[in-house]
Amino acid sequence: MTVRAPAGFAALITAAGRGTRAGGDQPKQWQVLAGQPVLDRTLAAFRGFQQVVLVVSPDDMDQAMARYAGLAAIVTGGQTRADSVRAGLAALEGQASHVLIHDGARPLVGDNVIQGVIDALLSGAEAAAPALPVSDALWQGHQGSVTGTTDRSGLFRAQTPQGFLLSRIAKAHRTYPGDAADDVELARKAGVEVVITPGSEDNLKITFPADFARAERILGGTMDIRLGNGYDVHAFGPGDHVWLCGIKVPHDAGLVGHSDADVGMHALTDAIYGALAQGDIGRHFPPSDPQWNGADSAIFLAHAAELARSHGFRFGNADVTLICEAPKIGPHAARMQDRLAQIMGLDADRISVKATTSERLGFTGRREGIAAIATATLIKD
Repeated sequence: MTVRAPAGFAALITAAGRGTRAGGDQPKQWQVLAGQPVLDRTLAAFRGFQQVVLVVSPDDMDQAMARYAGLAAIVTGGQTRADSVRAGLAALEGQASHVLIHDGARPLVGDNVIQGVIDALLSGAEAAAPALPVSDALWQGHQGSVTGTTDRSGLFRAQTPQGFLLSRIAKAHRTYPGDAADDVELARKAGVEVVITPGSEDNLKITFPADFARAERILGGTMDIRLGNGYDVHAFGPGDHVWLCGIKVPHDAGLVGHSDADVGMHALTDAIYGALAQGDIGRHFPPSDPQWNGADSAIFLAHAAELARSHGFRFGNADVTLICEAPKIGPHAARMQDRLAQIMGLDADRISVKATTSERLGFTGRREGIAAIATATLIKD
């Protein structure tokens, strides 16, 4: 589930730092984490916000524009984190009522953490931020030896996103222009009460090289697997062939439909939309629109496959079953499998096409038409 931010709520992602402690030949936010740049994952967590501002270093502006121009308003940051936040807030003033400020190096922030901050602000808080209570004993030390202990009662480990009434945090930054540990510190200096919301152990900030390995372990345990099914029916009509799973199959009748009536491809397309909770073909390609009259169903399937990828999913497999007495599917199944794989951009061994009869029962048994059922598995790592 992606958090859908209320109207007036904006996200500000800070990614202008150099992050040298993390090692590597580039800043940590641009390094690859489980196949994707850290910043890709961070921005994906806030895709439910209508307004997103990304603050980057002048040195990174070109690659940020090339990669994220359509996803966020990109702003040049300053020498310190506070300078960068002020630049982002300036871009948002007058455009939003509330802002959630998040570290670009926290790529695993969960929907529940973001939603908790939003809920607190909607309940009337002027500021809210996630945190975890300190559970370990705290020592003081000097030159490798323990010199004392500190009471951990009432201590919390701060996280982001930290949410604010935009006007209040912008004024706090103007009033206290120096640097600060985070935006909560500045808000409190300005007399703003900050509500603590639940944080998450997974919401780590990548700081050291070992944090990349820890983040990859977390990602391995939070795989999002979606299963969708589709069902379609088309009646026989005049013609000398049918289109099934993208293949022209000779027959003594055709299939009746608004497009090319490819019942197998329609069922598979709906299975993908279903896994994404994106309705069905009719939502995306209304039959009332004449431009789809007689259209190649490959258009629909390709759109569904690309929509899945745009949401961060890859395909596990797809399975199509055609239900009919005739024509015979077996001689054409391998070509159908290859054609579906080509349209979806998959290896053919991830797609199954098979057929069965209804033992001469029902409309398919009476050879009045063809039915198809399909299943698609989508995976987000």
